[in-house]
Amino acid sequence: MSLVELIGQADERGLAASGLACLDRCIPLLGGDDEVLRPLWAGLADDAGAAEWGERLEQVRGKLGGEFGAGDFSGSGSGSGEDEAVLLARRMLAGAPVERSAAGIRAWADTCSVAALRIHRLLDPLKDAGDSVDARREGRTEGMSPLVAAELRRQITVLELLAGHGPAGLRPALEVSTEGRRVLRAVVSRRSRRRG
Repeated sequence: MSLVELIGQADERGLAASGLACLDRCIPLLGGDDEVLRPLWAGLADDAGAAEWGERLEQVRGKLGGEFGAGDFSGSGSGSGEDEAVLLARRMLAGAPVERSAAGIRAWADTCSVAALRIHRLLDPLKDAGDSVDARREGRTEGMSPLVAAELRRQITVLELLAGHGPAGLRPALEVSTEGRRVLRAVVSRRSRRRG
């Protein structure tokens, strides 16, 4: 099943985990530590956490700093690829709905999926041969660059884990996301050293 189809079929918890996992992997761009999103992950484990989602989200935004107004995710700004990647990551956090309703979470998860793939495409030292990340999400994967391919695989894995295991899929989904965050942190660090 393509990533688009998996998002289309996911329930509210799966969608929230999908969006959160995309954001989690991109935390190195926002200067956050590895634990900053833990309260949001913990809230996905039980239904009571849905009521506290908004409060926990605001705490995360406070820790990461910056102005978080709802903006579009077009990422059409000028500047370096890394600048654009940071902007996309900020917009992922800014766009997170304060209320964890199925409709709001579905739109956010879909947008986060696109943004995370674009971020990995911008930061990949090897060129992705595809025209757009939309084609990748629909299953057209020929000529994918390694960083984009790995991010697509992680997004699919998270959705499959939640679809197949419900709340029990959260821990392995978090592990998948943690691995991706380490990879992106290493990529950002290498780019920083090259500039220095």
